[in-house]
Amino acid sequence: MSLNAESTAFRSALEVIRAVEPRVADAIGAELADQRESLKLIASENYASPATLLAMGNWFSDKYAEGTIGRRFYAGCQNVDTVEALAADHAKELFGAAHAYVQPHSGIDANLVAFWAILADRVESPALRKAQVRQVNDLTEADWFALRRELGNQRMLGMSLDAGGHLTHGFRPNISGKMFDQRSYGTDPATGLVDYDKVAEAAREFKPLILVAGYSAYPRKVNFRIMREIADSVGATFMVDMAHFAGLVAGKVFTGDFDPVPHAHIVTTTTHKSLRGPRGGMVLCGPELADQVDRGCPMVLGGPLPHVMAAKAVALAEARRPDFADYAQRIVDNAQALAEGLLRRGAKLVTGGTDNHLVLIDVSGYGLTGRQAEQALLDSGIVTNRNAVPQDPNGAWYTSGIRIGTPALTTRGLGASEMDTTAELMHTVLSQTTPGANADGTPSKAKYVLDPALAETVSKQASDLLSSFPLYPSVDLG
Repeated sequence: MSLNAESTAFRSALEVIRAVEPRVADAIGAELADQRESLKLIASENYASPATLLAMGNWFSDKYAEGTIGRRFYAGCQNVDTVEALAADHAKELFGAAHAYVQPHSGIDANLVAFWAILADRVESPALRKAQVRQVNDLTEADWFALRRELGNQRMLGMSLDAGGHLTHGFRPNISGKMFDQRSYGTDPATGLVDYDKVAEAAREFKPLILVAGYSAYPRKVNFRIMREIADSVGATFMVDMAHFAGLVAGKVFTGDFDPVPHAHIVTTTTHKSLRGPRGGMVLCGPELADQVDRGCPMVLGGPLPHVMAAKAVALAEARRPDFADYAQRIVDNAQALAEGLLRRGAKLVTGGTDNHLVLIDVSGYGLTGRQAEQALLDSGIVTNRNAVPQDPNGAWYTSGIRIGTPALTTRGLGASEMDTTAELMHTVLSQTTPGANADGTPSKAKYVLDPALAETVSKQASDLLSSFPLYPSVDLG
């Protein structure tokens, strides 16, 4: 598509929307303006291509398509079959997977599909064979009652939240924590790194049905070969959630022991983040779990979103191009440059650096909580998110950390020099921010003091930095 065609497409779309609800059109335009002017350092965000964005706004949105390719509960799904098959084929080729399921609406949905596919394979199927029936509807009331109890009495072992794990890996506030008896493995207190011997020890003691690897705030690689050996040693199904680093796997930055696909029984991911696609999820697996995974809808998912599957197909096709590998490598190069810039200025980083796309700053070194740091940076045109650090004394709400990542800025074209400038801007804000106090004079974990003039200056510097790297330069909304 030519640059003029892209601009015309988006401008025309807003005109159509504006004729019905102008406030929505205004909000869409304002969001583009905000993203163009802010240093986006949220590790889980990126910028999808114009082609990917446009693929979501079409007539596929109107179509119900429960079931799978060629096996739908609704008629007239031949075009949905086409885009779902394209997305799945691109995913299999891109990741070297035997099977791909592209229907999940999000990362949590992908994880739920994986959890229930494993439960169906490991618990439900043996129960059906024992009862000599084909499906759960054929079980007696007594057998069904026993199976339900057994399904709800399984164990999961995953990375602790403060070590960088994710809420969907069996933690109580999430549905996964209500499904499983969950235990966590942490990281070495001295290094912040995964201690595989301790993981193996925990697995031997706990004997989980599922061993989960993957993270949302761990700045290093994970050796998936070793993790698979641990899972095999206790008879666990090995699941990897690669939502954050899928782009690094797709771009062949993570290979061998650090590529989860050859080692895991089942892999889940989002399709945005470092993969740079639409917001959505995906499951990869071998043939032994494929039939169970394909029952994701209606097992745990609502009707598929064909318009989003179309966008997934476009984004996965883009990720198969040679330039995506270069992009993935630059994500890591930029993250390491950003980490080095922060370290030179005295920042305290969890694990002392990064091997992937993210950096975790322990802002207690600045005398701040994560919430204070997050808001001070936001005032200054730098968008981050607060995050717990290992053994965090401030808990998961206020936290002691700031998580930053480089996928989005790398998409815009920023490089090592700009990462150093970004580190300087962040350090300036954090070092000049002080904790605030509550109305009664007691220290506050949320309030902070930052000179508005300094915040305005940094915000201007951030905007100036980004001016050389325009976002969606082909899109002029007039």
